[in-house]
Amino acid sequence: MEPKTPSESRTLMTDMVLPSETNPLNNLFGGELLARMDRAASIAARRHSRRITVTASVNHVAFNQAVPVGSVVTVEAAVSRAFRTSMEVFIDVWMEDRFNGEKSKVNEAIYTFVAVDDSGKPTTVPELRPETDLETQRFEAALRRKQLSLVLAGKMKPKDATELKALFLD
Repeated sequence: MEPKTPSESRTLMTDMVLPSETNPLNNLFGGELLARMDRAASIAARRHSRRITVTASVNHVAFNQAVPVGSVVTVEAAVSRAFRTSMEVFIDVWMEDRFNGEKSKVNEAIYTFVAVDDSGKPTTVPELRPETDLETQRFEAALRRKQLSLVLAGKMKPKDATELKALFLD
């Protein structure tokens, strides 16, 4: 399998926040935003793997700013690292100011997807080759996040988490 770049998986979904999608403060429900992020991330993972993909975990979500009704929201997702059968997908959420058109980053998330075959068994995915500085930063950090997750789940001994140890010993 030939390695792929994050740009090959990049997915943009733009939509408007409608009144039925908001809470009593007229801001987008967090769950609605999570669903939008999951859909965009799923498409990015499928573009990278060209397989059926399933959400394995939501590793991080930051609701940094409320998104008011009427806002135009763009969810941008791209694979940030590929492992044997899993892919980390980094998601940035942008909001367009209704009055001046300026775009600002309002939320972000990191999801993990697993590629599966037609019978639902995990299958290998192409490697990822980052191209930009930001893609390289996210690529390198993904291994630390994976090691931390494995240590916390008891699937890796802390002494074997070389990337995590390097953060504290250098």
